[in-house]
Amino acid sequence: MSNFIQELLPPDNLMPLDFYSTKKLVRGLGLPVQVIHCCVNNCMIYWGDDSDLNSCKKCGHARYKQTVRGSGNRLYIRKLKVPYKKMHYFPITPRLQRLYASTATANEMRWHSEHHMEDGKMCHPSDAPAWKHFDGCFPDFSSEVRNVRLGLFADGFQPFGQSRQQYSLWPVVVTPYNLPPDLCMKEEFMFLTVLVPGPTNPKGKIDVFLQPLIAELKSLWGVGVQTYDISKRQNFQMRAALMWTINDFPAYSMMSGWSTAGMLACPHCMEDSDAFRLIKSGKQSWFDNHRKFLPINHPYRRNTKDFIKNRKVTKQFPGVRSGDEILQDLNNRGLRKVMDVDAEVVNAAISKTCGWNKRSIFWDLPYWREHLLRHNLDVMHIEKNVFDNIFNTVFNIPGKTKDTYKSRDELNKYCRRPQFAQNLVTSKYPDVPFVLNKSQKKDVLEWVKKLRFPDGYASNLGRCVDAKKLKMFGMKSHDCHVFMQRLLPIALREFLPNRIWEPLTEISLFFKQLTSSSLTDEELRNLDEQIPVILCNLEKIFPPSFFDSMEHLPVHLAYGARIAGPVHYRWMYPPERYLRKIKHKIMNKAQVEGSISIGYIMDEAAKFASFYFKEGDPTLPLKEKRN
Repeated sequence: MSNFIQELLPPDNLMPLDFYSTKKLVRGLGLPVQVIHCCVNNCMIYWGDDSDLNSCKKCGHARYKQTVRGSGNRLYIRKLKVPYKKMHYFPITPRLQRLYASTATANEMRWHSEHHMEDGKMCHPSDAPAWKHFDGCFPDFSSEVRNVRLGLFADGFQPFGQSRQQYSLWPVVVTPYNLPPDLCMKEEFMFLTVLVPGPTNPKGKIDVFLQPLIAELKSLWGVGVQTYDISKRQNFQMRAALMWTINDFPAYSMMSGWSTAGMLACPHCMEDSDAFRLIKSGKQSWFDNHRKFLPINHPYRRNTKDFIKNRKVTKQFPGVRSGDEILQDLNNRGLRKVMDVDAEVVNAAISKTCGWNKRSIFWDLPYWREHLLRHNLDVMHIEKNVFDNIFNTVFNIPGKTKDTYKSRDELNKYCRRPQFAQNLVTSKYPDVPFVLNKSQKKDVLEWVKKLRFPDGYASNLGRCVDAKKLKMFGMKSHDCHVFMQRLLPIALREFLPNRIWEPLTEISLFFKQLTSSSLTDEELRNLDEQIPVILCNLEKIFPPSFFDSMEHLPVHLAYGARIAGPVHYRWMYPPERYLRKIKHKIMNKAQVEGSISIGYIMDEAAKFASFYFKEGDPTLPLKEKRN
């Protein structure tokens, strides 16, 4: 390719002669990538003091593959040492410095301190109490407005599709929050930092691969790095701090160290959870877990009929624990970091008595304990799971509905609802008012099939309609988002009684208001007061099997928004779209991580070069309008 381009250019051109020269030129742009060898069992990485080891210090597995190949008279020695496994690390310091090297972004990096709230509305994380609390704790850091605030997200994906070889790849990405709303969380400002190699899911051992990142973050916090600001034409000492992580619920456990499975799955309630195991199905239920969030004199607290029978609730939710309280708890229990030699045995014994399964590596950051919010509950996945449960139960989808024979058998063991008990004569169960009949399902699906949305607002939901099986399939998270907030109250208005339709409409409006682009503290306090009542009203309708951990987590979402600001800076929609872009960089399926690494560096080089264009904004590509 290089030779072909040489033929098209004038004789005295500066085009590199071959691919090696091209890579050498790109390396000089300051876009480094480090390849670090790993233990094949994810026990450790050969980095820092362990860089010279030839075998894993925990499991003893060899670092390099067998050097002698062949058999009999055809033996030969491999010249190069080939590791069993390797990760890719992209240092964030030069990538953050690059934001101040361009006139297009240097000014925007100070936006967070120069703008002012209007009418008390939070439109950016810098307007939220968590940001201001951090400024108050570390005034020396906040005094330099060019210091960078970062968010981190990690999520896994299957590069080969569901029908092929199982391979779990986990990119870790950071993004700066200094930028204004129209640039913040855009893919142009998401920096791939760590590629956790497959083929297995790292699970709790993801901390092993985060060690280089945490070391760099500690350096950026304590010392910083001298950076040139082109907008002010001066050098300054740039520092950086990680504000929080953004993950789905399973990855929440991997990052925080708190198990998100079982009866202690809620990371806000922790040991104060009232979840229990159902007798027939054996599943955990969060039924009647929300009256403790109500005012002390609320009539629902004294209700012994509509919730767990003969039970009154007097206790109150004690509130979310502070960083100091959590750190003290971890120290008292003696939890280990997964890199420690005895971590697996010690943490396994401790995890049997509490919800903790490790000491997260993020506690190594000297400022981590001061954050009001360290790990975000992902509104995107919570909203999707709540919608799926409601839709599948109301439509009575086989295998997915929560209104099953087992749930009917155990219903009156917990609640007083004899009208839904099994008929001993016919051995049948009576119909419930929250399930649509066949003709009503057809009417709703026909209505959905004819819906038309503005271009780019939503996908064609008509394609998700299965008229034969009377269900919807293949709905993505954004489809559920649109249906939950815009269509659900309208679709069910004519078919459900008001006492059932109203709570479903209230939960729909709750998510609609929660995901607004600007929020006031008063609005969020009202949502925080309304959501326990909404969940209690749903508990009066649906059986205990309906309420898994995802139906409980909405009770904490308004608090998160009140502390950290608007939801769309802390949910998984932008990261999921970015991961899709990363997935498309895989050209060699035999070398997945290396293929992504090369593609990412090429994109970065192109973006870096575009910073020198005089016309237009080089930070955002021109996208043609479709209308």
